[in-house]
Amino acid sequence: MAELKDKIIWITGASSGIGESLAYVCAEEGAKVILSARRENELNRVGDNCKCKKENIFVLHLDMAHTENVDEKVQEIVKRFGSIDILINNSGMGHRTLAVNTPTALDRKVMEVNFFGTINLTKAVAKQMQKQHSGKLVIVTSIMGKYGMPLYSTYSASKHALYGYFESLRQELFKDNISVLIVSPGFINTDVSTKLLLEDGSEYGIKSDAQEKGMSAKDCAKAIVKAIKSNRNHKFVGNYELFSVYVKQFFPKLFYKLMRKMTK
Repeated sequence: MAELKDKIIWITGASSGIGESLAYVCAEEGAKVILSARRENELNRVGDNCKCKKENIFVLHLDMAHTENVDEKVQEIVKRFGSIDILINNSGMGHRTLAVNTPTALDRKVMEVNFFGTINLTKAVAKQMQKQHSGKLVIVTSIMGKYGMPLYSTYSASKHALYGYFESLRQELFKDNISVLIVSPGFINTDVSTKLLLEDGSEYGIKSDAQEKGMSAKDCAKAIVKAIKSNRNHKFVGNYELFSVYVKQFFPKLFYKLMRKMTK
């Protein structure tokens, strides 16, 4: 895929962070962009800030915790634009809790948004792409899909699950000319850590030092778009923290020692 001009791109989690930056980068590339998230006011703000013709932006409210109507959402897009060329699954939520103290309701909520909501939407879009005999599915997961981190047990589990699902899906859809790109960001400078849920359901409210020092959301979005254009299967995005994946693989004792220190 050499360029994104005139491509129909659906971005979830587009109201802030990586999703917002992806909206701006894709719009600047000349794509027709569908913006989805729970917060419709924020989506409208992002849409207004996109540098493109206003008819190329479509704000479509979508709560990934409630994806019963995703088939209808797909048809709304097809009716307006005729097809869906790229789906960028970017929605997600996290928590900051000790595993044994995490309420089961919170475990289920994280899995519902990060995994089940994502695959429900993906299946609906993939069926449309099969009719077109073309398309690209992009899943923004995390380096925590490669290993678990203290205080993020269910979040890590949801990201592990996405790896398994989309690796399998890639093989199944190859015959339909549909490709799958898995993107694994490290620490990206967004406010996502402030919205992590605690045991009592309140938000953590603190931006981590790691994220403060992380890659900018804009640079992350540019790296993702570059990977989309290059037809890669997988892409790590971030800075020094990406070395942790290789430390775990080649120096596991050191890796787990460092993880235990982080718990303290």
